[in-house]
Amino acid sequence: MALMRKPVVAGNWKMFKCGDEAATLAAAVDSGGSPLAAEVDIVICPPFPALVRVADVLRAGSVALGAQNMHWENEGAYTGEVAPPMLVDAGCRYVILGHSERRTLFHETDENVNRKTHAAIAAGLVPIVCIGETLDEREAGKTHNVIAAQVEGSLKGIGAELSRIIVAYEPVWAIGTGLTATPEQAQDVHAFIRRRLGQIGDRPSAESTRILYGGSVKPANAGELFRQPDIDGGLIGGAALDADAFLAIAKAATV
Repeated sequence: MALMRKPVVAGNWKMFKCGDEAATLAAAVDSGGSPLAAEVDIVICPPFPALVRVADVLRAGSVALGAQNMHWENEGAYTGEVAPPMLVDAGCRYVILGHSERRTLFHETDENVNRKTHAAIAAGLVPIVCIGETLDEREAGKTHNVIAAQVEGSLKGIGAELSRIIVAYEPVWAIGTGLTATPEQAQDVHAFIRRRLGQIGDRPSAESTRILYGGSVKPANAGELFRQPDIDGGLIGGAALDADAFLAIAKAATV
């Protein structure tokens, strides 16, 4: 990992943790994460109903709050959606966009993700834009083609704003399956992503953009993944629901 890029470890809690459970987990992460704050940016992304409760826990600490999704409009007749200013008002600094579960289960497209990315930047949020291929696409040798299309579609028109985003590479076949891309496989895709970012913006912006790996990251494999030159941390799913495991992963990003 390049020294010029401060690593990020973001925890995606998905549809887990209510009320007291969410507050307790957030407090544990905040307490253990404070000594690491100078070396790694730590973010936790609870479900929408827990955002304000978790924000209160994190208010005086060094761990940042993020959301798992948002709409691209600031207000309107969009029943069930949440607007960027609402996230900011709740205390969020980050937002996950285009997660593979949103793409596959809720049919989000690169165009949707692109509109959300622009809206997040306009609202002052840091978008964590997710991309990744399926197992069938990898086995068919289409990984680079799929990734290129997602990068270009999801980040269309970003240009000079490139340095304000984070990209998360999540091979769909490695999310929640126990399978993990080898460090070499992950590095190959991360390096490819960085080259494509250089075509969207300029090379210095691409070099400064942080690219995270997501897909069954655990304390046991985090260190080897994070030592790759183009992997700048992780977007963590299941392990983020255990404070000790999540903090161990964050610690691995500092080595």
